Amino acid sequence: VQLQASGGGLVQAGGSLRLSCAASGNIRSINAMYWYRQAPGKERELVTSILGDGTTTYVDNVKGRFTISRDDAKNTVDLQMKSLKPEDTAVYYCNANIRTYGSVTHRNYWGRGTLVTVSS
Repeated sequence: VQLQASGGGLVQAGGSLRLSCAASGNIRSINAMYWYRQAPGKERELVTSILGDGTTTYVDNVKGRFTISRDDAKNTVDLQMKSLKPEDTAVYYCNANIRTYGSVTHRNYWGRGTLVTVSS
């Protein structure tokens, strides 16, 4: 299983970016999908999650600005970010709880990060 994230880049404060993450491989089902971020010198933090039923959660400092969505037909999870702030600068990682064919349980897989830089 591989998770491939894309969409990072440099944006001015107040701007928008959309991150995408596609899961591929021997996938039977996907439960929750997540976006984490890690800012320079800080620990990785959970930003948002989305369950299979569409239930979402957000860390307080992105509520109203970030929107997570998923497409189960394509095994993708997106993160629409608007009103970006310099403090949103971080490497963003996708994560998904995936069950592969031949497995009886789900496990978490990480994608490589994509850098988001917000200039002031």
